[in-house]
Amino acid sequence: MEPFSDMDKFFDGFRHGAMTSYSPAMDIYEQDDHLIVEAGLAGIDPKNVEVIVENDILTIQGKTEKKSEVDEKNYYRREMRSGSFYRTVALPAHVDGSKAKAEFDDGVLKVSVPKLKSSEAKKIEVQVNKSK
Repeated sequence: MEPFSDMDKFFDGFRHGAMTSYSPAMDIYEQDDHLIVEAGLAGIDPKNVEVIVENDILTIQGKTEKKSEVDEKNYYRREMRSGSFYRTVALPAHVDGSKAKAEFDDGVLKVSVPKLKSSEAKKIEVQVNKSK
């Protein structure tokens, strides 16, 4: 095995326009008392998408399969993505992951997660012990 074979395979993916793994783009915003995350997943079957919210971290992962009967050597250009995707992002607020909801509409995955109410800060008076 050659020492740089894995690196060559990685860069071959760029040269041929067919990476086997990618990260979808995301928009994150606040709406009322929820955080909303939208990810562009055009052409992906929602059945192949997994969404996990744990410890204020959102993970979206899955795979897409391109079925083609055209032999690779006949391509002039190959830019359609296929393979797995994975994206993890720390959410900008504390959320209740057990109440997260995900919808898929027109190639966009929309995840809605309720924010946890922040507890108010309580001022604590420092007691001074007098030593004898």
